[in-house]
Amino acid sequence: MKYSLCLTYISLSSLFLFLFPCFAGPSLVRHSCRKAAKSDPEISYNFCVTSLRSNPKSNKANLEQLGLISIELAITNATYVSSKIKRILKSGNFDSFAKSCLRDCLELYTNAVPDLKAAVKDFKRKDYNGANSEISSALDASVTCEDGFKEKKGELRPLKKENKVFFQLNAIALAFTTMFG
Repeated sequence: MKYSLCLTYISLSSLFLFLFPCFAGPSLVRHSCRKAAKSDPEISYNFCVTSLRSNPKSNKANLEQLGLISIELAITNATYVSSKIKRILKSGNFDSFAKSCLRDCLELYTNAVPDLKAAVKDFKRKDYNGANSEISSALDASVTCEDGFKEKKGELRPLKKENKVFFQLNAIALAFTTMFG
């Protein structure tokens, strides 16, 4: 009896995954990124797919795990950008305005890491509103950093690419938490 129930369950599960492939592995990444990109015009579908697939765990992840992966990618990126800013500041190749902007950006990105770590905790507790709040706070780092350089006309923006990537990663994480909230 137990054996036949087990076989029935496996058969039904396989049939479900066959009929609805968007709920399994790499297809879930594409499906979820398509949904995220539709929900926010700032999100690039291709960037979303590429980013999530950069984590090998995404191949077998469910939607909730993809949400966590998206936040973890943002944490990793914030740490990377902070390190890059430190290297740029050590080079000393910028005027006082740019150095001031870089120091502000360093503080913003450094503060984004604990916000995103709090978002992971909120997400795991299924407090999706709390996670959204923390991710939104972190996302502001990229916007505020970029805006600082724009205050001086013609100023070189050495973190333009990094700010765009961080913004995208956080927008993706927000889209995922919104799918639950």
